[in-house]
Amino acid sequence: MHKAGDVVLGGIFQVHFFSVFPDLSFTSEPQQPTCHGFDVVGFRRVQTMAFAIDEINKNTKLLPNVTLGYSLYDNCVKLGIAFRAGLSAVSGQEEQFILDETCAGTPPVIGIVGDAFSTHSIAISSVLGLYRVPMVSHSATCSCLSDRQKFPSFFRTIPSDAFQVQAMIQILKRFGWSWAGLLVSDDDYGLHAAQSFQSDLAQSGGGCLAYLQVLPWGNDPDELRRIVDVMKKSTACVVIVFANDSYMIHLMEEVVRQNVTGLQWMASEAWTTTTVLQTPDIMPYLAGTLGIAIRRGEIPGFREFLLQIRPDLHHNNSYGTSMVNQFWEFTFQCRFTPPPAGWLEAGGTLCTGQENLEDVETELLDVSNLRLEYNVYKAVYALAYALDDMLQCEPGKGPFTRHSCGNLKELEPWQLVHYLAKVNFTTTFGDQVSFDENGDALAIYDVMNWLWLPDGRTEVQNVGEVKRSASKGEEFTIDEDKIFWNFESKKPPRSVCSESCPPGTRMARKKGEPVCCFDCIPCSEGEISNKTDAMGCISCPEDFWSSPQRDHCVPKKTEFLSYHEPLGIGLTVASLLGTCMCAVVMGIFIYHRSTPIVRANNSELSFQLLLSLKLCFLCSLLFIGRPRLWTCQLRHAAFGISFVLCVSCILVKNMVVLAVFKASKPGGGASLKWFGVLQQRGTVIVLTSIQAAVCTAWIVSASPTPHKNTQYYNDKIVYECAVGSTVGFAVLLGYIGSLASLSFLIAFIARNLPDSFNEAKLITFSMLIFCAVWVAFVPAYISSPGKYADAVEIFAILASSFGLLVALFGPKCYIILLRPERNTKKAIMGREIQA
Repeated sequence: MHKAGDVVLGGIFQVHFFSVFPDLSFTSEPQQPTCHGFDVVGFRRVQTMAFAIDEINKNTKLLPNVTLGYSLYDNCVKLGIAFRAGLSAVSGQEEQFILDETCAGTPPVIGIVGDAFSTHSIAISSVLGLYRVPMVSHSATCSCLSDRQKFPSFFRTIPSDAFQVQAMIQILKRFGWSWAGLLVSDDDYGLHAAQSFQSDLAQSGGGCLAYLQVLPWGNDPDELRRIVDVMKKSTACVVIVFANDSYMIHLMEEVVRQNVTGLQWMASEAWTTTTVLQTPDIMPYLAGTLGIAIRRGEIPGFREFLLQIRPDLHHNNSYGTSMVNQFWEFTFQCRFTPPPAGWLEAGGTLCTGQENLEDVETELLDVSNLRLEYNVYKAVYALAYALDDMLQCEPGKGPFTRHSCGNLKELEPWQLVHYLAKVNFTTTFGDQVSFDENGDALAIYDVMNWLWLPDGRTEVQNVGEVKRSASKGEEFTIDEDKIFWNFESKKPPRSVCSESCPPGTRMARKKGEPVCCFDCIPCSEGEISNKTDAMGCISCPEDFWSSPQRDHCVPKKTEFLSYHEPLGIGLTVASLLGTCMCAVVMGIFIYHRSTPIVRANNSELSFQLLLSLKLCFLCSLLFIGRPRLWTCQLRHAAFGISFVLCVSCILVKNMVVLAVFKASKPGGGASLKWFGVLQQRGTVIVLTSIQAAVCTAWIVSASPTPHKNTQYYNDKIVYECAVGSTVGFAVLLGYIGSLASLSFLIAFIARNLPDSFNEAKLITFSMLIFCAVWVAFVPAYISSPGKYADAVEIFAILASSFGLLVALFGPKCYIILLRPERNTKKAIMGREIQA
């Protein structure tokens, strides 16, 4: 279809569905291929380009004094025919076209609108790009066409598949569909879309593909049956299809045959708005489909232009029958003169050319949903604005060599490419049209939903929008309340390989399966995950532990021997009881200080012994309560000094008893001079001072300090006193043990002395208790964890202190209080007299 003009634009469209190639042998005459199966929608796109050029020619502000023409070709959905059309449009162009009154021939085609198919556009643009002939496609979406090295003069008014893939992934994320199947056509469009989808989906982390299948070209029942079987066996409920309607027809026939329901279909722009699939047989399966559609636009005056179409207004082209005539015959089911043989006999009618288009139902006049037509409209205007910008160039200020400008007399296609790359205008519908550095248009898509109405009709409704702008980036909006879901629940389906792992667990990939298929493993003790689908668990800080749900860290429980727990209360009561008993005994001894039993064997040592025992009872309180620096330093020092003072008094008592016995024998009087009162005091002080020196050295060199021990329990912090120096603690205990052993030995030697009240026997028994307690203490202390170690040490202190108190002072208090008749010097010395 042609129209003359000063400058001619080419166009390649789909006007027929099928084609038959003639015999191409060398013996036959060359013939043209035959196209059949008229496409009314494709013809509407042809008329869109014709209308745009007619509108531009009437515009006095755009390309004034320049008339645009067109040469429009039918590709018949065949690569070979489309390639021939592209070369035909630009072939025969001379190096320079002289625009004057005597020129003859066809004006040059300076740019082409089309082709609709990516594969066709790749082939045609790869050749036209060598000569920098601009090609503006309204429908080719393959992301490969953005390669400026291979396609330097290719532009498009439809977004690249790269953005369409991103839009699909946005929808998947919005509804939580992380597990989907992908079906693609066996052509450049489908295969490149599959490559982009796999790459972008992996980078976005939005999900995984359950399967990827390539739809066969044509009707291949065995392959289609295999693909549908894969869909049935898969757990993925979402199926994404990048293919045109010709592929989908054969696929859906097999889906219907096997009755595969319960799937959520997602359509690429190639079949989102197609009506060929909206049949009563297929809609039960495709209802609720979500799809990406090309931006809808409005073209004022287009319907009126279409109503003016008349077959007698156009000349027949080289194929013998014009596109308009073929449309007329298809629409009104008539034939122009001369009709085919037998047409009239079979009841057919002749076309008059005066038929009214408004009297028939035709898709040509449906201008309510112009999408690809709107892209064609923008493509024609983009070429017109680029040409207008070039013609407005001021001489000497141009962008070319020596600041020259392009003009119609010496027009080169590459000059138009320069201006086309910088074109920027706004349509009457309010959309901005410009191209980026790759020749791609501003990315914008509508999100569509197939609504199945109760009366059986199908409405493809707009439910959202996806667009990308330089200022705001990618924007995605969708109205979920408007979406029709073809499920009993009327809600979006769940399509995941594995359900999300809740907080407190981590994801563990299943071997040999995609990353979306995983098991949920509970976090170990001391580790948490506080978000859904955590890749790993994190350890809690040292002073924290995991909650029972393993979803947050909680402070560890603290443990120490407290005054508020039963064990601490019991030991405190025992300590205070022992202290009180010492005080009572001391009161008894003070009250009866003049009696023989008190005065015997140095009453001063007895009072010192009672005082030291009281200190022993009280020092045990330092082991109860939360450890602090001063209590840690003081507890062992007080314990060591108190017990050394106690054992020193006992030791001196034993030595005095033994010295008195030796002095009673002939020649033994000299031994008493070494055990006077001053010597006894001095011995006690010296022995105690040694222990004080040991404690001082220990505290200065390696002081005991509070320590938070996390080794005993994972979920508890045990507050304890670190001894600082094990050697210091060992020396302290060893010194006490040495004095106790020496006291026991001397008391054992003096146990059979002839006094009727021989204190050595009591000392022997008390030292036996003392040593037994502390010998048992060492292994019990080492094996007891945490607060129980302190409890063992307190128990040893109290047990040994009570043992000494009862063994040494119990019999004396018994005589003083209950048997006063025995509290006489005669009674005490009675055994010696009997001997």
